Amino acid sequence: MPAVIPAPGAPATPRLPALPPLTLYVHVPWCLRKCPYCDFNSHEARGEVPEAQYVDAVVADLEASVPRVWGRRVHAIFVGGGTPSLLTPQAVDRLLTAARTLLPVEAGAEVTMEANPGTFERERFLGFRDAGVNRLSLGIQSFSDAHLAAIGRVHGAEEARRAAAFAVETFGNVNLDLMYALPGQRVGEALDDVREAIAFAPAHVSAYHLTLEPNTLFHRHPPALPDDDAAAAMQEGIESQLAGAGYDHYETSAFARPGHRSRHNLNYWRFGDYLGVGAGAHSKLSQPDRIVRETRWRQPRAYQLRAVAGEAVETSAEVPAEELGLEFMMNALRLAEGFPAALFAERTGLALAAVEPALARAEAAGLLERDALAIRPTARGRRFLNDLLALFLPEALSPGKR
Repeated sequence: MPAVIPAPGAPATPRLPALPPLTLYVHVPWCLRKCPYCDFNSHEARGEVPEAQYVDAVVADLEASVPRVWGRRVHAIFVGGGTPSLLTPQAVDRLLTAARTLLPVEAGAEVTMEANPGTFERERFLGFRDAGVNRLSLGIQSFSDAHLAAIGRVHGAEEARRAAAFAVETFGNVNLDLMYALPGQRVGEALDDVREAIAFAPAHVSAYHLTLEPNTLFHRHPPALPDDDAAAAMQEGIESQLAGAGYDHYETSAFARPGHRSRHNLNYWRFGDYLGVGAGAHSKLSQPDRIVRETRWRQPRAYQLRAVAGEAVETSAEVPAEELGLEFMMNALRLAEGFPAALFAERTGLALAAVEPALARAEAAGLLERDALAIRPTARGRRFLNDLLALFLPEALSPGKR
């Protein structure tokens, strides 16, 4: 694979001036039922979830990980899945207590947990709040029974409404996840979902276009989806409605009221570091002269056995210097405001000149704009993000492509 050409006199390997911010991700791999569109590491719970053994494994994983992040402050925690709200509040409390005991978690850190409306119980949600969760991300997807059934969700529209109302009342800082371009969905129905979400006044809304990912049931047996024109109309209408309700469209699929951008996800998009623990979790950890990616064992049973033996990490590999430009841009160019030009060198350890050919081509194609302070995708670049990112593939940055 051709190497990225560094700036004259720059080192061939990354040299980070300072380590980036660090967040913690905890993965809970079980769901009530595997959704046909989901390609995350999730497994249908058959019988009782072995939460005590799983929490033992995650705590052991955390303990073994401490030396790799020694002394670094954790700015946010995200408990994702799967369906973390399958756990009892006592298990969540134990996880968060272990994290705060083993790692220097910043005072007032954002602590997000994903929840499924199908697991909604007042006492359970109150227990999550008391355990230290201060931001809830609720997987609504739609407020239509027909569309929820079409995408295999276990909850109905009324459960979604009750869960959303109680979550906003209890946590205040709530994200409502929506999906659009669902099987059989019309443009007006997608906009109805957004209007109903706005009526609950959540702090944050995520709106995702349903895509048919490999290794999913929908990919093997594709449903009839709205055509490209209808999907584009849905996207434009959703963006317009949310903007009119005071939500800032700060990332490809993310909309926030002032002061409520997701801190954990912003750290991803700004190419910060994250320690991922739990079955199938991923980590990105920087050192002054390298950036390392880790993955945990995917199967819950294998993970539990390995983690308690101090072997939770299945793979660990340095990110090659020639891939850092693409990895950075895959995250940072999702942000509507883009990134400060200096951030590229701060987070990759490479000179910005390493990706100058791609920046110039993207600018010429109307996909990107830049000034002395920032580099950002244009409206066209945000709409055709894959085309923009393709310019940063290592082979596109080879000398012959300049």
